[in-house]
This record gives sequence, C-alpha cells and structure tokens, in this order.
Amino acid sequence: MTTRLRPVHEDDLPFLNRLMSDPDSTGEFQWYGFRNPHLLRERWNTNGMLDDEGGILIIADGDDEVGFVQWGRQVANRASFYWSMGLIVAPEHRGRGHGTRAQRLIAHYLFDHSLANRIEASTEITNVAEQRALEKAGFTREGVLRGGGFRAGQWHDGVLYSMIRSDLA
Repeated sequence: MTTRLRPVHEDDLPFLNRLMSDPDSTGEFQWYGFRNPHLLRERWNTNGMLDDEGGILIIADGDDEVGFVQWGRQVANRASFYWSMGLIVAPEHRGRGHGTRAQRLIAHYLFDHSLANRIEASTEITNVAEQRALEKAGFTREGVLRGGGFRAGQWHDGVLYSMIRSDLA
C-alpha cells in the first residue's frame, strides 16, 4: 500500500461530492445533510482547493482515490495560529490504515510548510475507530467536548486530539 496525498484534480470533484453529500459514502459520523453540489466547483475555480487558510488534498493509494483530508487555519491568539484537520475515507477503502497514514502525512506536511506548532482533530466520542487511527498517527487525546457537535437531530459529545511539532521528533 502506498498511501499518499496529492492536490485535487478537476475530475476528483464528483468523488469529493460523493464523500461529502452521499449518506452511504460519508459514513455514520459525517452525514450532515445534502450540500450544494456547486460549492466544490466554485472553490475549485477560485483556488484549486488550496490557499493560505487551509485546503483539501486527495488521499490516494497508487492512482486510486481513497478519500480526502482537509484543514483550516484557526486563530490561537494575536501572535499565532494552529490547524484544525479532518478526513473521510471512502467506505470501500475503510479499515485498511489509509486514514492513519493520511493523518500522519498531513501532520508532516503542515509542520513542514507552516509556522504552526499545533494541529487539532476531533471526532465523536462513539467513533472509536477514528480515535484509534488518530492515536496510531501520533495524536494525543486531550479531553471530551461535551455537546460539541450537532448531527442527526441531536448534540453529540466529541473527543479532542492534538499533535504539536515536537511530537514528530
């Protein structure tokens, strides 16, 4: 398996739309309702899914698309920022370690190409598989986010994870 990250190509847009809008593809913990299918095209036309505030990269295994990772800049204080990141792996590729490897790869990428000292990721408290993947990737569990996210008509507790630059050493 050769999990890698690559920029989004225009012909990846239907794949991204499927992973963000199709309830059978998003997974139990990522279904937030249907999305405007034109938003991805608009973002693609504007910046190719990459800018100084964040981005989306395709998770690939060889030439196959297996998912995507996205990140965004978060203000820590007047002098610094950190990254918040997340990913979705297509259902047909789950359980093979792609998510763990992609989380490790995006952490290296963000630390190599920005001054940020911290990357955060969170998941629902019942998403044990994602918690294991984050821990395998080197993220540290920091705590529970009570009522941290709304999905499927109710509020759900979450778990916050982080990695700081020195964790990679």
